[in-house]
Amino acid sequence: MELQPQSLPTTPAVPEAVPSRPLLSRPIATIQLIVFSIIGIGMFFIPFTINEKSTILFDHAATYLVGEQRSFAVFLLFLLMIYGVGKPLVTGKWKQSITDGVLTLAKLIGLVLAVLYVSGMAPDVIMQKDMMPFLFEKLALPVGMIVPIGALILAFLIGFGLLEMIGVVMQPIMKPIWRTPGASAIDAVASFVGSYSVGLLITNRVYLQQQYSAREAIIIATGFSTVSAAFMVIVAKTLELMPFWNLFFWSTLVITFVVTAITARIPPISFADDTGSKRDDTLGEGKRLATAIDLGIETSRRATDKKEIFWTNFRDGLEMAAAIVPSILAVGLAGLLLDKYTPTFDILGLLLYPFTFISGMGEPLEAAKGMSAGLAEMFLPALLLSKADLLTRYVAGVVSISSILFFSAMIPCILATKIPLSVPKMLIIWFERTVFSILLAAAFGHLAITLGWML
Repeated sequence: MELQPQSLPTTPAVPEAVPSRPLLSRPIATIQLIVFSIIGIGMFFIPFTINEKSTILFDHAATYLVGEQRSFAVFLLFLLMIYGVGKPLVTGKWKQSITDGVLTLAKLIGLVLAVLYVSGMAPDVIMQKDMMPFLFEKLALPVGMIVPIGALILAFLIGFGLLEMIGVVMQPIMKPIWRTPGASAIDAVASFVGSYSVGLLITNRVYLQQQYSAREAIIIATGFSTVSAAFMVIVAKTLELMPFWNLFFWSTLVITFVVTAITARIPPISFADDTGSKRDDTLGEGKRLATAIDLGIETSRRATDKKEIFWTNFRDGLEMAAAIVPSILAVGLAGLLLDKYTPTFDILGLLLYPFTFISGMGEPLEAAKGMSAGLAEMFLPALLLSKADLLTRYVAGVVSISSILFFSAMIPCILATKIPLSVPKMLIIWFERTVFSILLAAAFGHLAITLGWML
């Protein structure tokens, strides 16, 4: 199902749809909305204990594949990587721009590294346990399994009306807090529970239709387009935060959006052109709730082709995993080598050191170095700080998600849109987001540890 945030209703009446097939009856659609939303919430947010391990259900499924069916999982992973490398070569996308060429080369290098690792032919310098073995076994393999499974489960949350309901309910707070239209709530939720690529596609499309001003598009692209919840599971697993999954997920969501509210009010974003900003129509709270429910049910009524909804989400997950896994291996290894053999992140980390120091982390300089690596690849803080103290690991996890901008994927994706953002401006925004994320996450982390929420 294609999201159309620009058509989010601002009046109680829900627009008539012209479906290609008969609509479900309202009672059946209501039941479908309720049941599928409960299933999605249950699979994503309720931990279950299986074999003495407590985690969410789709993580159990991915863990089973990686642990008990490793050969099959490795086979599937290579199919994904071959597809991810081959697609831009076959379609010619690799030569559309320098960015596409560099990303395709990174994927190709990642595939070669995976072959060398599995065949045992990789050089000793990258076969150390904290290099390729860690990247492949603890990151690439779980990502390859979790992202498609997570995308399939996400269909329950975003395919049957719950997403649209949240969008309407969120309208009154979007403009006052984040300086964006109510319709951008769809972007925010779609990005956080779906993927940044989905969020960016929506944002770019709506911006080109002149429904967002330049400043609003920049706020949404740099403030809401996070990595998906499925990727958050990988970060949490790497940092051993899965025992606190709900605390980690919800606090990260809140911190990410609080940071967005701050950066929307300071340069360079506050200086961006706001011409064309549209004012939302107002709805009374009773009417708003009724509108949200009506839109959710109407969306559910149109969701008659369940196979197509689930397949579309699963296919998107496959596409994302195929694109990101080989890049993770290439960029991740480059980052680890830079960290181990060069002063690159030592120098960059000095910019963040004052903030990790006042945040009370155990080894503030090491924490600053690790978190600065997030500019290259969002997973690197988790990789580099996986053995740190609990507070540092928690802050690193939040920063991995909340900083949003990184060179291995997000920044090139934004450059491929028409959103008016240059690399220098994105670097400034990354620094601002990282600093505020460190301060807020550390403050909450101290509180959570003191109150016994994280032990």
